[in-house]
Amino acid sequence: MQQDGKAFPGIVIAALRGGAGKTILSIGIIAALKSFKKNVAPFKKGPDYIDAGWLAMAAGRPCYNLDNFLIEEKQILNSFYTHTLKSDIAVIEGNRGLYDGLDTEGSTSTAELAKLLNLPVILCLDCTKSTRTMAAVVLGCIKFDPTVKIKGIILNRVAGSRHENIVRKSIESYCGIPVLGAVPKLGKQNFPERHMGLIPTPEHEWANDSINAALNMAKSYIDLDSLIEIAHDISRKEPEESISRPEIIIKKIEKQKKSSSAPKIGIIKDSAFQFYYPENIDALVAAGADTVFISPLKTNKIPSVDALYIGGGFPETHAKKLSENEQFRNELKALAENGLPIYAECGGLMYLGEELVLNNKSYQMAGVLPVVFGLSKKPKGHGYTIISVEKENKYFKKGSEIRGHEFHYSYVLEWNGKDEDLIFNMKRGNGFINKKDGVCYKNVLATYTHIHALGTPSWAKAMVSNAISYKKTQ
Repeated sequence: MQQDGKAFPGIVIAALRGGAGKTILSIGIIAALKSFKKNVAPFKKGPDYIDAGWLAMAAGRPCYNLDNFLIEEKQILNSFYTHTLKSDIAVIEGNRGLYDGLDTEGSTSTAELAKLLNLPVILCLDCTKSTRTMAAVVLGCIKFDPTVKIKGIILNRVAGSRHENIVRKSIESYCGIPVLGAVPKLGKQNFPERHMGLIPTPEHEWANDSINAALNMAKSYIDLDSLIEIAHDISRKEPEESISRPEIIIKKIEKQKKSSSAPKIGIIKDSAFQFYYPENIDALVAAGADTVFISPLKTNKIPSVDALYIGGGFPETHAKKLSENEQFRNELKALAENGLPIYAECGGLMYLGEELVLNNKSYQMAGVLPVVFGLSKKPKGHGYTIISVEKENKYFKKGSEIRGHEFHYSYVLEWNGKDEDLIFNMKRGNGFINKKDGVCYKNVLATYTHIHALGTPSWAKAMVSNAISYKKTQ
């Protein structure tokens, strides 16, 4: 396990592009390491809930996101140190291609994250219809930035032993990097996809079977002993003095959990609303909140709370059941009218609307906000967002800038509100309507943008402050 001042083992699993198979490889490697009785700390680079959910399930513990667009470097390091404190090894799944980012310098790339954490990279190659060219590609990746420590290759989707042999020998001869495994083409029955990512784990009972399939794949086709040796070969960076020590953060969270006078923040979390960064919930607790989880799919009553946080997800797949729970919807609307602080993201925004129209059929939602949503077959918003806060509200300071991300297929069919109800201007991203976002009504703020608490630390403080203020009025 990690000791202060000692080396900490870990690997970054990267690829040449999205869709190359690194998620399934990461799941399999994590599950296999866990089967060896190792305490694996899983991380996901980039804005992602679905892949992170699978990684968490494989590891048997939360997966934390390390995003160098949303979060400052010292907070990334702090999160990494904190969540590897009682671990044996860290496995970080990258996103998109190794060097892909938002600028020509690749400042937000997986490669830059690997350099920041001083960890070796295991490169996953989709070898479909390619042999010796893979060696040229790997050599290009090595030469492109020699400070990135590419220490191993895993071949994916190989067509057979002859195909594997040519690719393996080419890479090892020309690049001097070991090939740690060769995975054949796998069927999709264990890992079907929805939208642009794997199906969320809470939605299907067969998720454990998929994890076991990935585990068996990793044990059968990957040299896990060599991978572990590579992970132990590079020391981690030491925290700077300005970075809080992990022990302090953990003790603060544990102390706040024990506070009986803390304001109670309800979190609507189930298979309809499942997109939450664990850091966001941790931040609420660290800021002084007592959290309670609620599900409109399981109960028709809202317990006594001082604020609500409704995250994203796929309410469209549960629209009928959400609509049928009239008592919950009515209670939610009444609480909003009474001034309950409610913060909602994406799927939560949809649930606060009046209706959700699917295949020409309308489903009643909570009716807090005067908007009707439809659903497209193609993404209506996907990627990082930059928001300028243009109007006064109880969550973010006017004039401030927020970094987040959006991922939604829903869109506004009818908007019966006013322009002054929209407090955000989208400097990057699509937002709610007409490059605006942030629907504000009384103490409700709902937006398509997802934020990360480590990148927007003021959010958790505002949530708790609003909850305390509401509690005093009751």
